[in-house]
Amino acid sequence: MTCTLILTRHAKSAWDTNVPSDHARPLNKRGRRSAPAIGAWLRDTGHVPEQVIASSALRARETWELMDLEAPVAFTERLYMASSDMILKVLRQAEHPRVMLIGHNPGVAAFAHTVVAHPPGHARFDDFPTGATLIAEFAISNWADLTWSSGTAVDFTVPRELLGE
Repeated sequence: MTCTLILTRHAKSAWDTNVPSDHARPLNKRGRRSAPAIGAWLRDTGHVPEQVIASSALRARETWELMDLEAPVAFTERLYMASSDMILKVLRQAEHPRVMLIGHNPGVAAFAHTVVAHPPGHARFDDFPTGATLIAEFAISNWADLTWSSGTAVDFTVPRELLGE
């Protein structure tokens, strides 16, 4: 059996707001255009999640909501600014074989680089910009068996490509 990870960094967020905390920062206009484009790309490529685990930060919540996909979602504080080790711990608790995880850099980029055996041949994979999405497959039947460097990168995209920017 194969488990598939859809790893997404939240879409572009606003910095020019008077919100009380970083956790409460919303998406900006570009982020609001990018998130639906990521959702459409996932539908078009057949990579629709069966389960979503996302950071509880507003920008991650809005990213998920604007993707317009159907799957049970859990928002967790554990993914807010999480390290790659914490991301691994959270993912190992996933219950479905096709999981989307939505988080933040630098943890998401570090996790992406460490969990796949070979990076995809994409110029933006190293910096994993906002909205970047990696599809990776693992030859495991249960996420509890996930180990470092065990994934195969299947696809990778960034919103600028999807929006033709």
